[in-house]
Amino acid sequence: MSIGALDRDLAVPLYHQLQNILKAEIEMGRWRPDERLPSEQELGERFQVSKITVRQALTDLAQSGYIRREQGRGTFVARRKFDEGPRELTSFTEEMRRHALVATSRVLAQFEAEADARVTNALRLSAKSPVLILKRLRLAGAEPLSVQIAHIPAALVPGLNLVDGGSLYEILQREYHLYPARARETYVAALADDATAAMLEIPVGSAVFAVERVTLTLNETPFEFVQSTVRGDRYAIVLDLVKNVGEQPALTLNS
Repeated sequence: MSIGALDRDLAVPLYHQLQNILKAEIEMGRWRPDERLPSEQELGERFQVSKITVRQALTDLAQSGYIRREQGRGTFVARRKFDEGPRELTSFTEEMRRHALVATSRVLAQFEAEADARVTNALRLSAKSPVLILKRLRLAGAEPLSVQIAHIPAALVPGLNLVDGGSLYEILQREYHLYPARARETYVAALADDATAAMLEIPVGSAVFAVERVTLTLNETPFEFVQSTVRGDRYAIVLDLVKNVGEQPALTLNS
């Protein structure tokens, strides 16, 4: 579907009009993710503008994440990122469903072990308390998005055995009466190491988010500590900032 035309009588620059038209066509599905766009020459001929105008429009679209430009290959529609920001506490399955995607998971490891200091501190456990450690690869369809390691006090989940594709939160609620009420997540920028890059099918050294999450029940008891590595090319952090005198800041800087 093609929409819009450039209006040379408007005070709005032609490159900006072109950018808006191409953005609208991408959002309406004229080109699918990873599909190649027409060349600069083809776009110039279609809209009767110079290559410089086309190039400026494409540069702005690339900066806003709508397209990616590959040297010697052309310009392609980028896969839109999943926005992460203030939101309802949901499972990965529910989150992917909101994006019209089917969530799947692959269990990489599942065993009990003594909790280390970081885990005991997060879950308010005694030193060396046994925890269930569940390592999974989380996928949207066939695309790997994150590697996740969950730690749950073993005393709370005796006999838990998760299979590929199973929803951990559904089992925790149905069989162990553990209902997540709230969670706190921390995101830190990092680079993918060899093992993580292989699992996520991205180049070594790619930008990722290192995420830690503590989930609590209604009575403020922490029952899950999760450490995840999330693809930086598929997620974006979105914050709604509100100036409110007298309240603590939402963001902190590590010294």
